[in-house]
Amino acid sequence: MRGRQRGWAGARTGLLAAVCLSAVLAGCAAPAGPKPAPAVDGNANAAPVAEIAGQGPDHAGAPPVAPPRLPGVAGKEEENGGEATAHQEEAARRWGLERPPLKAPPRPTTRVELTQGQGVKLADGRPPVVYRVPTEDKVVFLTVDDGDEKDPEFSRMAQELGIPLSTYVSDYLVRENYGYFRDLHAQGVEINNHTINHRNLKVLDYETQHEEICNQQDQLEQQIGVRPRLFRPPYGEYNDDTLRAAASCGVQAVPLWNEEAFPDHMEWRYDDQKFHPGDIILTHFRGVDIWNASMPDLLRKVVDDATAQGFALARLDDYL
Repeated sequence: MRGRQRGWAGARTGLLAAVCLSAVLAGCAAPAGPKPAPAVDGNANAAPVAEIAGQGPDHAGAPPVAPPRLPGVAGKEEENGGEATAHQEEAARRWGLERPPLKAPPRPTTRVELTQGQGVKLADGRPPVVYRVPTEDKVVFLTVDDGDEKDPEFSRMAQELGIPLSTYVSDYLVRENYGYFRDLHAQGVEINNHTINHRNLKVLDYETQHEEICNQQDQLEQQIGVRPRLFRPPYGEYNDDTLRAAASCGVQAVPLWNEEAFPDHMEWRYDDQKFHPGDIILTHFRGVDIWNASMPDLLRKVVDDATAQGFALARLDDYL
């Protein structure tokens, strides 16, 4: 049997040699085997992982693994370069979003330069007042005021979805539970100044305004460990004394807003009822006793509206 096998192998080799010699000008090669099936790799079309919004290199942990693209958009970059991770897709389903939020671009290496114009008011020696951040990034900024409602589900939802936000808290509403805001800060949320007692500063004298603003600067530095750079006057009411007092205790900018978010609707400053790059969104730490809805309901509304219009949520403190 072995002799027959060797005989057949020798005859086959001779036959192949003859065929090759007769077709040498045609570039004969050894017969190819069947082509292997394409490898199945869930990450074959994966895009690079963007930084978690609001967390830059100084927050970096283990090297990220490139995630798969969103279903239906493989091979197509989002307008803002954002892609959803598998984790975000799961989190979006869990929290009832229409689709995963768009990923914000990496935070700017330098904060934007502010010039007088639509959305920005400047005065010498005063912190700029900003309604809209001048940026070409297709991002909007969620800001949350006051601090009365301290819903752990809200902070967990924001963390699991990777939603960046900024807060502006008043001491009289949060002094019994600064721990909630320390935990938010540990997630990458900046805790900013909204005065001690949430009074209408515009009707107060300079000395009283100074106490309201600067005492809260001191309190937040003591409670959170960071002195705020941003300050928002209650009700959006301010005058020159407000800006002068804020500047005296280290405030660098005064963000106001172009939209106000509620769990069931959005109030718009402009008639087109659309987001614009750099818009600041106001909402509040409130719950079912006022809204008949929860903080997660509010966040779901904001994320779904922004995503539907092609906007990512970014952290205001990174730009301003």
